[in-house]
Amino acid sequence: MDHAAALDAKILTVSDGVVAGTRTDASGPALAERLADAGFRVVDQRVVADGRANVGEAIVELAEGFAGLVVTTGGTGFAPRDETPEGTAVVLDRHAAGLAAAMQAAHPMAKLSRGIAGTRGSALILNVPGSPKGAVESLEAVLDVLPHALRLLAGVDDAH
Repeated sequence: MDHAAALDAKILTVSDGVVAGTRTDASGPALAERLADAGFRVVDQRVVADGRANVGEAIVELAEGFAGLVVTTGGTGFAPRDETPEGTAVVLDRHAAGLAAAMQAAHPMAKLSRGIAGTRGSALILNVPGSPKGAVESLEAVLDVLPHALRLLAGVDDAH
C-alpha cells in the first residue's frame, strides 16, 4: 500500500449496551488498531444506539464532507434491534455488493451477518459484525482493495 497519502477512517459502534454503559465497546478499538496497522488514520470514533434511524443519521453526519472509510460495527445480525443494514441502505448513494459478499465469505459465521457496503459522497461505508473477531475478519477480507476504492471515490486517476 502506498503510505505517502494517509487514508482516513471513522468508526461507528452500534450498540444499545455500549450506549447504556452496560457493555464495553471491544469491536471499535479492535477495528481502530487493525486500521492503524494497515496505514489508516482513525479520525473519529462514535457510539450510537441500535435502530435504523440512529444509524442512518450517524452515517450521514460521519460521511458529510468526508473522503475516507466509515466502518460500522454491530447491529448486522438477526436480533430484533439489529437494523444497521437497513439504516445504512437508506443513506447510501450506491451499493458495493462485491465488498459485502467478500466480507460475508470471510469466515463461516460471517454468513450470518447482514452487513452491506456502499458509498455516500466520497465516503465508503462498510457494515461489519459487532464481535471484535468478526469485525476484524470482515474488514481484513476487503482491506487489500480499500485504498484503491478510496482513491477512485476521491477522483484520483489510478492506473488500472
